[in-house]
Amino acid sequence: GPGSATETIAIIGMGCRFPGAENPQAFWQLLHDGTDAIREVPASRWDRHAFSDQNPDLPDNMTTRRGGFLDDVAAFDAQFFGIAPLEAHSMDPQQRLVLEVSWEAVEHAGIAAETLAGSHTGVFLGMSTHDYAHVHAQHATTADAYSGSGNAFSIAANRLSYLWDLRGPSVAVDTACSSSLVAVHQACQSLRLGECDVALAGGVNLMLTPDVTIAFSHAGMLAADGHCKTFDAGADGYVRGEGCGIVILKRRADAVKDGDRILALIKGSAINQDGRTNGLTAPNGLSQQAVVRQALHNAGVAASRISYVEAHGTGTSLGDPIEVNALKEVLMEHRTQEQPCWIGSVKTNIGHLEAAAGIAGLIKVVLSLQHDEIFPHLHL
Repeated sequence: GPGSATETIAIIGMGCRFPGAENPQAFWQLLHDGTDAIREVPASRWDRHAFSDQNPDLPDNMTTRRGGFLDDVAAFDAQFFGIAPLEAHSMDPQQRLVLEVSWEAVEHAGIAAETLAGSHTGVFLGMSTHDYAHVHAQHATTADAYSGSGNAFSIAANRLSYLWDLRGPSVAVDTACSSSLVAVHQACQSLRLGECDVALAGGVNLMLTPDVTIAFSHAGMLAADGHCKTFDAGADGYVRGEGCGIVILKRRADAVKDGDRILALIKGSAINQDGRTNGLTAPNGLSQQAVVRQALHNAGVAASRISYVEAHGTGTSLGDPIEVNALKEVLMEHRTQEQPCWIGSVKTNIGHLEAAAGIAGLIKVVLSLQHDEIFPHLHL
């Protein structure tokens, strides 16, 4: 049954599809080798030459031709998931990707999906872009019976609950770049409350149209060379990436009782907001300090015991110093010279996955623990 508000949560399985890595094993290899998976925009997405220009002030232009892309986002075995071809055609590929990766994550946890039927299993999914709806609009495709459900964020989570007959919460979360970690936080809270006994949590992001990239180019957020040079003096913005990551969670006591393979433990988490600061999208150091302190408090862990931080670390000259200094402020407390704390960002390998950025970082840390190594941090 449910325990206290500070109960430890176990990660018992995970699945992912990231640039250059189609599963956790391949992702480990990519991280271990220090691979940079960023490349030119594939021709199947948009004509990179039609939009590209180093002058962001021109309308419809973008300052970069690069990104972290998956190989094939069009392919989907609809029959395997019991989905009619017509319905599959109207489904956002993000929904299709969530089905595939969730299936792999459940298998990775050693769970037969059919055993979850009727159970209190929750689904918590971060999502914040809807490029596919734009594609439909641009090609003046008339709406059909499936286009509404096919492009709704809520249905991306609900479809999984429907497929496997899951009776726990089924929620889509959009908090922009923190979406997937907020989803994990909510999943942990839901497990602690006893709302669910198993939870799938993660996020998804795909780049199917140039619109968002154009908008971010105009906002001056993207690096001209298409690299996240996180914590480097030359940091000048980020590069966009795509993918999906899902973790399977249980209360630790249940995981032990059920004989599950425990990959890592979540001792505590916290979320907050900056409130009214010096800009809507600008980060705030004091708020960042507060949320890290709260997470440590919730976890019952001393700041000096943290030996690695997977940072947000987008590679912007505004955000990076604020983040490092906030971490320094909190984590230096009672720390001796003999207790170093390493810091890194997976964005240097695969770019900024936006709604799926946090889960990519979390899966990276689980792989770090499994393989007992801290991976290279690129472009520094």
